[in-house]
Amino acid sequence: MEGDHNPSNWNRNDRREEDVHTIAVKAGKRTYFFDIRATRAKDLYLTITESKRQTNASGEVSYSKHKLFLYKEDFEKFSDGLRDSLEKIGELQGTDGFQSGEHHGPSNSEVSTDGGDVSFDDLS
Repeated sequence: MEGDHNPSNWNRNDRREEDVHTIAVKAGKRTYFFDIRATRAKDLYLTITESKRQTNASGEVSYSKHKLFLYKEDFEKFSDGLRDSLEKIGELQGTDGFQSGEHHGPSNSEVSTDGGDVSFDDLS
């Protein structure tokens, strides 16, 4: 799903931020949105949103959202930290009582992407 380049879709309060591109990753009851946006000055930044579906006792469905803003000056540091963390998880799996590398989350058929991979290099 790609963002609309039409200025009429800019955010409320006349902040003039433009949606450039969106990737949605569905994982069980959660959906992660990677939104590339541009400021009025055409600086790119990334918002990462976790949206989690919740059903209350009466059966009414609602969504809780958590959002992270990532600005261009932090792309490389964020990317390095994420990569290092994922590598460390790979090292720790199967040691000191941690679970092995077997997949215990939703099956691959339950996880889908609605777009391509996000590359921080493409944003800087």
